[in-house]
Amino acid sequence: MRAGRLTGSVAGVIALALTAAGCGLSGGSGGGDATAGGCKVDQGNVGSGKLTGKAEGKITFQTTNLKKDFGDFFNGVIKAFEKVHPGTSVKWIDDPGDNTFTQRNVADAQACTLPDVINLNSETATALTKAGYLLNIGVKDPDAEKPFVPAFWNSSTMKDGSGMPAHTVLPWYTGGIVLTYNTDLLEKAGIDPAKPPTTLFGLFADYEKVAKASDGKFYATMANPVWRIPADFDQMNIKVLSDDGRTAVFGDDPRTTQWVAWMAKLYQEGAMPKDSLSSSNDPSTLYSQGKVAYGSTNPSFVRFVKQNSPSVYAKTGVGQQPFDALGHTTGAPQYIGVAATSKHAPAALAFAEFLTNAENQTAWCKDPDVVIFPTTTASLDDPFFQKVSGDDPFSEARKLVAEQLKTATADQTNLSPAVQNAIVAQVQLAMQGKKSPAQAVKDAQAKANELLKQAG
Repeated sequence: MRAGRLTGSVAGVIALALTAAGCGLSGGSGGGDATAGGCKVDQGNVGSGKLTGKAEGKITFQTTNLKKDFGDFFNGVIKAFEKVHPGTSVKWIDDPGDNTFTQRNVADAQACTLPDVINLNSETATALTKAGYLLNIGVKDPDAEKPFVPAFWNSSTMKDGSGMPAHTVLPWYTGGIVLTYNTDLLEKAGIDPAKPPTTLFGLFADYEKVAKASDGKFYATMANPVWRIPADFDQMNIKVLSDDGRTAVFGDDPRTTQWVAWMAKLYQEGAMPKDSLSSSNDPSTLYSQGKVAYGSTNPSFVRFVKQNSPSVYAKTGVGQQPFDALGHTTGAPQYIGVAATSKHAPAALAFAEFLTNAENQTAWCKDPDVVIFPTTTASLDDPFFQKVSGDDPFSEARKLVAEQLKTATADQTNLSPAVQNAIVAQVQLAMQGKKSPAQAVKDAQAKANELLKQAG
């Protein structure tokens, strides 16, 4: 469900293009023309006034890889909305959420054709907000925050082109971060599945045990650090960016170099498939084939395994991903944004709020084939999320996430694809033995700062 990430030069081009196109918002409340991200829009879509007007007209709603599994549910939501708001029509499209997700949405934004209502991850929402392509929902509907858990609403605060906070997205659904693992493979490596490590370096030590026991027949995890940066740094409570977000500071913490040294050691010792260093593939396929000991940290991953490899599902265990120095997990909500370029913004905003209301969030999150949690207070009070029984992998994942939500925050470090990939590239060089971990960290921070300076 989560959108893929871009790699290398393509991400850099997109970041620069967004910066160049980021004309921001101009205009105020009322009719007439204004601009959003360089596109001509109705003046009511931008500026300081509350959005007014009747919810009517045809709008486009884009999700990310949801139509195959949840078509009936969302078609039902659309029909219900159209019944409540006569004169509206919602066209549903579904993006595959692959490596070019950001690229496609940036291209649509720059062509002034961004879908009216769009499912976004944090990275893409951050970029589109900075460039001025999303409606400032917090301004256009001051009551929009009321249904949501405060931590999740606060996490939807992005920064516009001038660096000011803007609530341009609604928090939609979230999942926790769990360990999924093949109990048979862990036992072969002498690891007790019932005692998951409490630190990331402790998890790395278990990866090393897998490498030594497997003799190349199976692996611990995938190599590409794109899946772990900056998530691991956040969990270790390593400060990644300065408070104003304009400077990279992760290299100032000695644990960052230790982390890179561990990644290099594990890669060289065979804990990870050699051909996965630059691959964009997550562990799904190899885990389902019994070739990787640890699966995805997304709780809904267990659904994929159950559907595609029942024999491996029977061996799958679920445990707590290390809390490490942070002491709790950070949620990773998916968001719903409304295009500032929408020609029917009142209808688009009404649908975004209808989709994310407590009733619809509760209904979807109760689907037996998904491990996700709602972001509204009323939904989380439902007994379904407070009293979880059963000992199958799905139930275990739900229990863990339900417990996590008691202390979780939704605050995560947001890096542009260009900055993230600049850091990843240096770590990859260290993993290949082409640079020392210390030099790789130093160069990663320098390159990140170059890009941050360019972005302004």
